[in-house]
Amino acid sequence: MDFESLISGYKSKTCVMSVEKLPDGRCGQIRIVAGNKAHCDDMLLMMHKEFIPDSPYYEYFPQDRNFEDYCYRCVTQGQSLQAYVSLPQMGLWLNMILLPLESDREDIGYCIYTYDVTPDVDANKRATLGADSSSAVLETCIKLRGSTDIRTTLAEVVGDIRLICDSDHCCILLVDDDSHSCINLAESLNPDSKLLPMDTYLDRGFYAIVKTWPDTLGDSTCVIIKDDHDMEWLRSSNPVWYESLKEALVDNVVLFPLKHNGETLGYMWAINFNTDDTVKIKETLELTTFFIASEISNYQLLQRLQKLSELDLLTGVKNRNAMNTTVNEIVDGTSKIKTPYSVIFADLNGLKRMNDENGHGAGDDLLRKAASVMQSVFFDGEVYRAGGDEFMTIVQGLDGDELQKRVGRLIEQAEATGTVHFAVGTCEVKGDDDVRDAMRIADERMYLDKKAYYEKYPERKYR
Repeated sequence: MDFESLISGYKSKTCVMSVEKLPDGRCGQIRIVAGNKAHCDDMLLMMHKEFIPDSPYYEYFPQDRNFEDYCYRCVTQGQSLQAYVSLPQMGLWLNMILLPLESDREDIGYCIYTYDVTPDVDANKRATLGADSSSAVLETCIKLRGSTDIRTTLAEVVGDIRLICDSDHCCILLVDDDSHSCINLAESLNPDSKLLPMDTYLDRGFYAIVKTWPDTLGDSTCVIIKDDHDMEWLRSSNPVWYESLKEALVDNVVLFPLKHNGETLGYMWAINFNTDDTVKIKETLELTTFFIASEISNYQLLQRLQKLSELDLLTGVKNRNAMNTTVNEIVDGTSKIKTPYSVIFADLNGLKRMNDENGHGAGDDLLRKAASVMQSVFFDGEVYRAGGDEFMTIVQGLDGDELQKRVGRLIEQAEATGTVHFAVGTCEVKGDDDVRDAMRIADERMYLDKKAYYEKYPERKYR
């Protein structure tokens, strides 16, 4: 067949691919047997070398197992395929169309490959999906956009995706590189499968497995392991992940990174999916994960903002706003607290004197030391900076005797610093007393202790 004449009339970048069909059903060598003028010009511009017909495709295009699978499906199943995917290694977006051609050879199939690359994403092209896929993605977007509880909604979305993929397990896993851990954000498990819940595997050993995934992904947008041939490839390229999959009774898996603004937030996968729908599953998840990653990024941003709004940036303990929220939740019953519990107020003596004599930098250091001592002694309660030099904590299960031991330890550790001196007031709650009354009593006792302190050390008086 005269391939060059066949594609010479195409204005877009177009070439003809040959795909070797091995006797065992695997895909063999894929070559670019001919290219039109736009293709040849593009190779010269992008690759800085002339196109030579019948060259292995990876000499001109990024080597990608998913692309190889598309070509193989096109020539063996006579499927016309279209995809719009990112090329993260090049910072580009690829729109590609594969059209099957007749072949007079049993061992070689041919297809026309038309493609275009752009530096920016085209929203219209991202939305070009089949009817079933479009419906699934649209439903996901509506659920995410209308959600007030992102974790509950993601659990529902993951359940929908598991059904779309006809898989045994679907999961969204976040990765925290600071703590070297993974977080199971949402999952759906087929109750009839022998697979175990994801939390069964979430230890530091699994984080090490997750850190191998970027190398396995390489330049691809996803990893698709659909049969024994792919499993053999995985065993040679990533034996650690391969062994974990086989141990978990995984026959096949499709894995997508959740990326937002160039950052990998985590991963989403479907295990033991219907391989007959691989193309549909890939195109559905490709776009769905785009929206899910965006929502997760927003969710994490709101979490960080929430933490910042409740954090005293100087000392690292919770601020007065967080304290008021906690107290209000205890009062209205949305937060349960077990009795006995104790309220402790600790006021830092001599802060003004430190600021006046040594500067506010020294005063800030004193506050940080005080907060550290409070957290060390009252490790089982949340410490709040209630005011400029005042700290508060509520500790559950702390009775009178243990409370006095803790206060003694607080004074001892504070004095050991040489600069931190606390005035302390406490109140133990045994029954249904209002936490606000306990706070008032502890605060009054703290000021009595402060008064006694300055009567004993008048030279340390702050004013």
